[in-house]
Amino acid sequence: MTAIEEMLNRNKTAAEYHASGLTPMPSKKLAIVMCMDARIDAHLAFRLNPGEIHLMRNAGGIISDDVIRSLAISQHALGTREVMIVHHTDCGLARLKEDEFRAELAKFAGYRPTWSIQAFLDPHDSVRESLRRVRDSPFLHHTDAVRGFIFDVETGLLEEVFVDEHPTGQVAAGADSASAAH
Repeated sequence: MTAIEEMLNRNKTAAEYHASGLTPMPSKKLAIVMCMDARIDAHLAFRLNPGEIHLMRNAGGIISDDVIRSLAISQHALGTREVMIVHHTDCGLARLKEDEFRAELAKFAGYRPTWSIQAFLDPHDSVRESLRRVRDSPFLHHTDAVRGFIFDVETGLLEEVFVDEHPTGQVAAGADSASAAH
């Protein structure tokens, strides 16, 4: 049996527990953007119930143009007011070398992709960049309620990351008291 066939079989029993009658507007008015890593079960990590949030996942939890598109729809059409960005420890995207991977794809497809892999070395820096991209987007109107985190794949706990931190973890001068309390 293929993995898809197994999913079809599982769906038959899961449908018995399907929550119908929900609105597409998330009750928590929250959108979470996170990595697609199979080790992270977002519903378990946040003890989610159906209909509570919009969940957007991609490689690295990167704020790509498509994520901005989804967040804009989530905010403007479906009422979300907060954004939570979640990257994680031991991310495979941190091990990819942008140029090498693009060359590998070019060899496979016959040409390089037009999109960037957006590989990174430090997940803290990646979260800070993602926070900046959301906060700087002209398409999003709730950019003040955006927070970033690193999910530890070993413990399941979150560490908050602040834009105003230096790479050493020191809080920059002028950072707000919430950041300084970290």
